[in-house]
Amino acid sequence: VYLEDNDVVQVTRQGFAIDTLADEQVERDTQRIEWEADAAELNDYPHFMLKEIFEQPETIRNALRGRLVHSEGMAHLGGLDNVIDRLKEAQRLLMISCGTSYYAGMYGRYVFEKLTDLVVDVEIASELRYRNTNDRPGTAVLAISQSGETADTIAALREAERKGALLLGLVNVVGSTISRMTEAGVYNHAGPEIGVASTKIFTSQCCILATIALLLGRFKHLSVTDGMEIVAGLEKLPLQIESVLQQADRIRAIAASYARYESCLFIGRKYNYPIALEGALKLKEVSYVHAEGCAAGEMKHGFIAMIDEDFPTVCLATHDTTYEKMLSNMQEIKSRRGPLLAIVTEGDHEAAALADDVIFTPPNLDFLQPIPAAVALQLFAYYSAMARGCEIDQPRNLAKSVTVE
Repeated sequence: VYLEDNDVVQVTRQGFAIDTLADEQVERDTQRIEWEADAAELNDYPHFMLKEIFEQPETIRNALRGRLVHSEGMAHLGGLDNVIDRLKEAQRLLMISCGTSYYAGMYGRYVFEKLTDLVVDVEIASELRYRNTNDRPGTAVLAISQSGETADTIAALREAERKGALLLGLVNVVGSTISRMTEAGVYNHAGPEIGVASTKIFTSQCCILATIALLLGRFKHLSVTDGMEIVAGLEKLPLQIESVLQQADRIRAIAASYARYESCLFIGRKYNYPIALEGALKLKEVSYVHAEGCAAGEMKHGFIAMIDEDFPTVCLATHDTTYEKMLSNMQEIKSRRGPLLAIVTEGDHEAAALADDVIFTPPNLDFLQPIPAAVALQLFAYYSAMARGCEIDQPRNLAKSVTVE
């Protein structure tokens, strides 16, 4: 039973009663939680973070299950059915979120721009609520949140509601505040995420955003063959993530060799730029290493001053239209004796030859390759924290659901 603002519940052995602060008795709907009890158990894993990293092949399958129509190169998202006509007419999509969910939104922006004709923006919710965004008719606002209870995202959503926008949600928790505030939306169906540092929800969010973009794109300029290719790429992801997880021992050894460094730079371009930001966030959250992510094209505008033999860089250099420029970035780092860990596409010996250490990820469509790469960075952060002896599931000063502003 989910309480509304200003509700007060009294629980006894016989049951419960809900009143408001105005002393009015009310009733709230009861909803069934579908999660299994063992989803919140460690089983044989030392930490929930590692367990949740290894759950990602299944959480991606759950995110896509029943939502892809291969024969038509199409997606079907039942949670959006009641607003689909308004979505077809939408001219602008505004994604609002915080933290890891914000980086998922940044990734989603690139994908929506590739697959749809929407004008797409992504904003940090805690900043958006103080701005005058001059929204026009035809704006849809998508709130992205793991818990569905993020205070700043809720406040920004209320501001969008006042201005008449179509309100959508992408959350993991059924019945959460954001799911009840919005007119339509999509659930992750990823099960409970216990570790404070989000892992499986991030990749699930990225997959679902790509699926929504496919849905809207097929109503406009995407052809059937384009759609079928994207569906096939999405369906490959669970097995591709499994191939990254099979490298866990190698990644653990790499992380141990980097654990002595107190700072680290993550760089990427285009679809990999948000993944670089998320990789840096994961490392700082659980290992307390000062980590920064930057768009690789910005490296010369300040970041390169930090590069030396004691300042490593993690470079996302999977095959896409920016690959040659990423090779140039890697050469600049090596010329300054910076330690270099590269995430590259399987079979890429050119980029691998430039790096001190390499993690390989499977080939896919250019905008889907970053999802398995994100899993590699999660493992790198986890094993770095292990090597440094840090508290992993509950890092200092952090909370799983940020319900205060």
